[in-house]
Amino acid sequence: MGFRKKSTRNPPVLSQEFILQNHADIVSCVGMFFVLGLMFEGTAEASIVFLTLQHGVVVPAAEEHAAGSRSLYHYGAKDLATIFFYMLVAIILHATIQEYVLDKINRRMQFTKARQNKFNASGQFSVFYFVSCVWGAVVLVSENCLADPALLWRAQPHSMMTFQMKFFYISQLAYWFHAFPELYFQKTKKQDVPGQLVYIGLHLFHITGAYLLYLNHLGLLLLVLHYFVELLSHMCGLFYFSDEKYQKGISLWAIVFILGRLVTLIVSVLTVGFHLAGSHSRNPDSVTGNVNVLAAKIAVLSSSCTIQAYITWNLITLWFQRWIEDSNLQASFVKKKRSLSKGKSSKKGTENGVETSHRVDFAPKRKEKSS
Repeated sequence: MGFRKKSTRNPPVLSQEFILQNHADIVSCVGMFFVLGLMFEGTAEASIVFLTLQHGVVVPAAEEHAAGSRSLYHYGAKDLATIFFYMLVAIILHATIQEYVLDKINRRMQFTKARQNKFNASGQFSVFYFVSCVWGAVVLVSENCLADPALLWRAQPHSMMTFQMKFFYISQLAYWFHAFPELYFQKTKKQDVPGQLVYIGLHLFHITGAYLLYLNHLGLLLLVLHYFVELLSHMCGLFYFSDEKYQKGISLWAIVFILGRLVTLIVSVLTVGFHLAGSHSRNPDSVTGNVNVLAAKIAVLSSSCTIQAYITWNLITLWFQRWIEDSNLQASFVKKKRSLSKGKSSKKGTENGVETSHRVDFAPKRKEKSS
């Protein structure tokens, strides 16, 4: 993301500069309309659709083998309204972190403009990945996924989600949707926009796929693994920006990156192999979670393998480009050093074709002043 620098002058109202400088305040006002709608009886019902999770079903105790009933959720069209509201929240949080944390660090460290852009992007992603990793790990533990790995491929009752599982996915979708307007708010360079769109689109595609196919536990585990690797990447970048002596941390991240990709592939293959491994249904129904068909398995596995191959290829390409640049820079430096040393030795060894290395030059006599 680009670096948004505030100017001291007041731009015209509703101008582009005005919107860029005050977009967080504008978005806050829009969000307040939905919150204030809860205060009036005529608009409360519509506001609740934006603020709370929808499509909930109360499951009786007899079906859940529990002492009481609880609410489970499935997805529906009303989820789009909830995602929109929490997208506004993500924009506000993004601007708050930028203004009160990252901008202060930038002024203290006095980075160059190019380094400021990279530092801001790494700082924003580090906060998001850290919160998502901790939140996802808590959900995995509470859902008993670590103690019972079979939940990754076992069909869930009624193809429903718990409150915390659905809220996690809604928040993830809201964050990645908020990244689209942030490209405008942060004045992202045109040459960087296509890469950012691909990066955002890939996350939305896989999170949405796991959400719609009720592969919630598998998607959550893969997201935690992916976010952990990305967190290390951006943390290494932050340390490197603050002091270049931490460059060795980038090599450590590369090792963790490869291990993370391998673990992701192994988990994907095992889960798709075991998930819905019973009888194959010829009539898939995504509403009831019945995706136990060969086409669905191939699509999920192909998607997972493709994204891992794409990310790994990008890393290899980046390493290769850096290796070529470092090799060319080192070769030019050595060549320049040799030419300088050769010029100095030739200048020292000869002077007008006569060797001067063993010659002793006496200091010139001072001229006496005439009286």
